[in-house]
Amino acid sequence: MIRYALSCDHDHGFEAWFASSNDYDDQAARGLVECPFCGSTAIRKQVLAPSVAGTKKTAPAPDTAKQMREMMMQAAREVRDHVEQNFDYVGDAFAREARDIHEGRSEKREIYGEATPADVKKLKDDGVPCAALPSLPPDPKKAN
Repeated sequence: MIRYALSCDHDHGFEAWFASSNDYDDQAARGLVECPFCGSTAIRKQVLAPSVAGTKKTAPAPDTAKQMREMMMQAAREVRDHVEQNFDYVGDAFAREARDIHEGRSEKREIYGEATPADVKKLKDDGVPCAALPSLPPDPKKAN
C-alpha cells in the first residue's frame, strides 16, 4: 500500500491509500480520485517524505489523538452544513431524482436526501455519481 498526500485545484489537502503507484495513476486518469471536501477530480500529488520504520513503537500522545478526533468531527460537521445550506433536499426521492438528473430528465442541480443501500448500489452500478453524507457527529457541548 502507498499513501499519497494529495490536493485538488482548490488547494484542499488530503491523503489517500492506493495498492500501487499504477493504481493511483489509473484511478486519477479515470476521474475516480476526488477531493473529499469539494468533489473536484483535478487532483495532484504533493511531496511526501517517505515513512521510515523505527525501532521504537510510539503511539500518538493522548492530546494529539484527541485533537485529531475533534478535527475530523469538525470537518464532518462542516461538510454536512455545506450540503444542507447549498444543496436541495429531496427526502426519500433521492435515488429517483439523482437518476433523473443524471439522465437529463430533471434540472441539473446538487441534491441530498435518503436512499437505501440497494438504491445507492444501483445508482453507482449505473454510473450515477453519489456519495454518503457524513453522519452528524455529536455536539461537543453535549458530550459527557
